[in-house]
Amino acid sequence: MTAEMAIVTPVLFLVVFASVEFGRMNVIRHTVDNAAYEACRRGMVPKATAGDCEATANSIMNSVGAQGVEVVVNPSKITNDTEQLVVTVSVDAGENGFIAPKFFSGKRFVGITTLSREQF
Repeated sequence: MTAEMAIVTPVLFLVVFASVEFGRMNVIRHTVDNAAYEACRRGMVPKATAGDCEATANSIMNSVGAQGVEVVVNPSKITNDTEQLVVTVSVDAGENGFIAPKFFSGKRFVGITTLSREQF
C-alpha cells in the first residue's frame, strides 16, 4: 500500500498543479480580450480620454492579479473628430505563472479591440 502511494502521489500532484497553472493562464487569456473590449467601450463615448481606457483595462486585469500589463490606446489623444478607437492589451504570460512559469516564458497574451466612436 505504501509503495503504491509513493508512486501515485507525485503523478497526482503533477496533474493537479498543471491543471491549476493552465486554468490560470486560460483565465488571463480571456480576461485580456475582455479588458481590451471594455476599455474600448469606455473610450468610445463622448468626452472620454485615453487615460479612462487605460484605467478600465488595468482595473479589469488587476481583478485577476495579472502582472506586466501593457495597454495601448490608439489614437493616444481622443478628440471629438476621432472616428475609430483601437485598444490593445497585452500581458507577459511568463510573469503570471504560479507554479512553472518556464512553460510560458516568452509568450504574450494580446487582445485587440476596434470600435467606432459615437458622434453627437
